[in-house]
Amino acid sequence: MSKPKKVVLAYSGGLDTSIILKWLQEEKGCEVVTFTADLGQGEELEPARRKAEAAGVKEIYIDDLREEFVRDFVFPMFRANTVYEGLYLLGTSIARPLISKRQIEIAHEVGADAVCHGATGKGNDQVRFELAYYALDPEIKVIAPWREWDLNSRTKLLEYAETHGIEVALDKRGEAPFSVDANLLHTSSEGKVLEDPNDEAPEFIYQRTVSPQDAPDTPTIIEIGFERGDAVSIDGEAMSPATLLTKLNELGGANGIGRLDLLENRFVGMKSRGVYETPGGTILLMAHRGIEQITMDKGAMHLKDELMPKYAELIYNGFWYSPEREMLQAAIDASQELVTGTVRLKLYKGNCDVIGRASPYSLYSQEHVTFEEDDVYDQADAGGFIKINALRLRLLKARDRKAGKNS
Repeated sequence: MSKPKKVVLAYSGGLDTSIILKWLQEEKGCEVVTFTADLGQGEELEPARRKAEAAGVKEIYIDDLREEFVRDFVFPMFRANTVYEGLYLLGTSIARPLISKRQIEIAHEVGADAVCHGATGKGNDQVRFELAYYALDPEIKVIAPWREWDLNSRTKLLEYAETHGIEVALDKRGEAPFSVDANLLHTSSEGKVLEDPNDEAPEFIYQRTVSPQDAPDTPTIIEIGFERGDAVSIDGEAMSPATLLTKLNELGGANGIGRLDLLENRFVGMKSRGVYETPGGTILLMAHRGIEQITMDKGAMHLKDELMPKYAELIYNGFWYSPEREMLQAAIDASQELVTGTVRLKLYKGNCDVIGRASPYSLYSQEHVTFEEDDVYDQADAGGFIKINALRLRLLKARDRKAGKNS
């Protein structure tokens, strides 16, 4: 493979990617284009521009992708009620395909022949980025510094930074307490004080949520409106996807909702401990479940629940741009055609409960389920239904008795 000439770097402006920028210039001899994605991480992004300019970068991209992130990635995922290993709402996983997509687009715009990420060789993100790169551009060159260089400790990184005049934030000179990834859907904290899975996460880890014990003593009641499976309003006020999720984050965070301490199975084989905060996403999941309860047919709903773990695993492992994920998405989206209406929720001290739901396409029939007298359901019909379903069980038992089996 020929040596790359121009590379688009996924650049945060932090210690690792600032060192990668210099390393690409000096060790690879590449012209570097930086790309910083605003996914709602809540940080000022202009310092990244200034650092890139100071490093001599001529082409600097800082793109606001918040609406696209929620509309085209988060919402499609939530139509499936997606959770990985029963708990994780995939806040990091779902951001990687969008970052990769825009990185490849920029590479084409500027005539770059390579892309670069700052993911380590131990984690999932290297897989997610690179599977997306190759799916979108099979000929692109990929540079993964953590799999190439010998800067394999924080001490070596700091020494490299000092040698090359790279600005290092004061709190990075000691041991950082933990590693954080954030976007509009969640925050993820890993490493350092969290590496022993038997130690409770300290309170300072949490950035978006108050402790449930410190949350208000009065419940917050909200109503979320849905159209075709996507949330479109809060308390009757129409909102864009990113604005709506931002508001749900505020409401959930203030009520201590969305904390998760998870020991998960990484794609590369090892287990890792992460502490996640997904306040808005937790509310959105409960609300979406609520609107599906009243609008979706039992068979379709149960089938979708069976498909979900596979769909979640595909996203977690980095296969967003795979044909199998797209096939599942088509089925999921088809199921949402009439998932429209409103869901009322109570937020209280870490809990999020559905307390009401309504839809013009409701499948709920009070006439059929009432305990009072009705004219629409003959209870005697249930006897035949039960006997038909019991037939195979009765035949099995008769055979077993004949064979001398008494269990």
